Amino acid sequence: MPEGDTVWRTARQLDRALSGAPLARCDLRVPKLATVDLTGREVLETVARGKHLLTRFEGGLTLHSHLRMDGAWRVYASGRRWSGGPGHQIRAVLATAAQSAVGYRLPVLELLRTADEDGAVGHLGPDLLGPDWDEAKALSRLLADPARPVAEALLDQRNLAGIGNVYAAELCFLGRVTPWLPVGEVPSPGRLTALAKKLLEVNKARTLRVTTGDVRAGRNLWVYGRAGKPCPRCGTTVRTWVPGPSTTRRVAYWCPGCQTGPPPPPL
Repeated sequence: MPEGDTVWRTARQLDRALSGAPLARCDLRVPKLATVDLTGREVLETVARGKHLLTRFEGGLTLHSHLRMDGAWRVYASGRRWSGGPGHQIRAVLATAAQSAVGYRLPVLELLRTADEDGAVGHLGPDLLGPDWDEAKALSRLLADPARPVAEALLDQRNLAGIGNVYAAELCFLGRVTPWLPVGEVPSPGRLTALAKKLLEVNKARTLRVTTGDVRAGRNLWVYGRAGKPCPRCGTTVRTWVPGPSTTRRVAYWCPGCQTGPPPPPL
């Protein structure tokens, strides 16, 4: 699933490609928007709010999209062949005279009045990469349920917006706790929110996400995606826990040598 840094980067790409020009083409390929045509409206801006994208148009309209697991926006110069996937996966086309933005496999696509955006994103906590970032508020929300497993609390976008499974795993490693330790028992929990902010900020402008300080592929992350491999810090084999099909819990990665706390729950 794309995380907050990826969504922030996508918003910048869309903003640079479309803003300040009228749409020459609008094709929204979802049933509820099939008759909508924004052609001729100027694109004002695209902004990220956590993992949500808000593309605003003159006339007080906003196109809200969310990438979830495998959605993507791709930008192409006019006349260039689109290559983000087969045509049946395209959900949206927004094009100016110079650029085309094509949305592939978008699970969420809706048109809102700009004044009503809170209905889509108002539930989110402080945005790690947004102008509303408030570390004290994020920490307060994170600790509101002290018995909740720390990784689950970090992933809850109502607490702080922008963390996905990669950052949840890496933050637990850097905090030296297993993902299942109750968040109220995490030593110095404020360090987690500060680290989350730092990691997303340093990674928002690059495509290879780095948490180790080593920019070489394969050495850029501590535990995420490293199941069965030695921990870069202590050499212990990194373990993974895959939840059963009936649960919404996500795959977890951790190093038993570096991280302390409860083991994963039984399946």
